[in-house]
Amino acid sequence: MNIKDKIEHTILKADTSLKEIESLCKEAIDSAFFAVCVPPYFVKYASLMLKNSEVKVITVVGFPLGYNTTPAKVEEARKAMDEGAAEIDMVMNIAALKKGDNNFVLNDILSVTTLVQLKGCKLKVIIETAMLSQSEKITACEICAKVGVDFVKTSTGFASSGAKVEDIKLMRKILPSSIKIKASGGVKTKDQAIKLLEAGADRLGASSGPALI
Repeated sequence: MNIKDKIEHTILKADTSLKEIESLCKEAIDSAFFAVCVPPYFVKYASLMLKNSEVKVITVVGFPLGYNTTPAKVEEARKAMDEGAAEIDMVMNIAALKKGDNNFVLNDILSVTTLVQLKGCKLKVIIETAMLSQSEKITACEICAKVGVDFVKTSTGFASSGAKVEDIKLMRKILPSSIKIKASGGVKTKDQAIKLLEAGADRLGASSGPALI
């Protein structure tokens, strides 16, 4: 299985350096990955580095905890797209979902989705599966389906665990075919990557992209 064009080569640690961003972009070009996923601060730099390539720039919003206010998430997304981001990975408000405030969760996601899609970009919602019960995972996917997001993503990579085959299978069962799935968090080997794709994932977020191929 060719997985190059499904990989989002990622670095999101707090002390990321410009040198690491340069290396990430070079590896993405050399390996023909779909995209790089970088901190918001580095979107402009990555966009300049990749301007003559097919590699897209992706960044995160409300990351990694998700409980930022909705206006803050909207403004983060707006600035990121203005600086060259083609896709936005937004963390769902996990606290609100767990409280049962589903209308808040829906409106939070809808506000960012509306802006992103109006600008011709794509919106992924990170639901952080490691922190959710089975029923909460289902509810999160149902809300994302109702809004009409572009992707649902398993994890930030900052929780206790990341992408699991059983979660991908559940998400694929609940989500309509129009909504894709990004498996991320702890994707370290090609065998693991293939199993996640076979379970229904469409993209892979990984910091070890070259090792996966």
